[in-house]
Amino acid sequence: IFNQVIPDDLIKYGLIPELVGRLPVHSSLHELDEEALVRILTEPRNAIIKQYKKLFQIEGVNLEFSREALLEIAHTAIKQKIGARGLRSIMEKFMIEIMYDLPDRQNVNQCLISKEVVLGKNDPVFTYEQRKKGQTA
Repeated sequence: IFNQVIPDDLIKYGLIPELVGRLPVHSSLHELDEEALVRILTEPRNAIIKQYKKLFQIEGVNLEFSREALLEIAHTAIKQKIGARGLRSIMEKFMIEIMYDLPDRQNVNQCLISKEVVLGKNDPVFTYEQRKKGQTA
């Protein structure tokens, strides 16, 4: 119903006409659902997921998130009522330790973040590259 509000409705509700005249645009906001939050995590040019992937690429590691992990991050933001602005803090809680330990790991090729990692129940799955005979570190 908020989408159909016109200036006369605001005046009838009690706002003074001078104020309503200074508000040329009226819009309503809707809560974001899990799918919208996942899109915010992944689609924009400077999306949070893309930023983390870039940081991991510096270490030569391919970072991947399962679909369930992304949905769990979005679900946590909705449950905590922090919306899109809180997505980074949710990610920081489980990613900071992984990023801290990553440089100490040798020959890591890929890191997979699952729903259990987001919930703090498991460690991420690391894939290591195989060394050829005679190859040194």
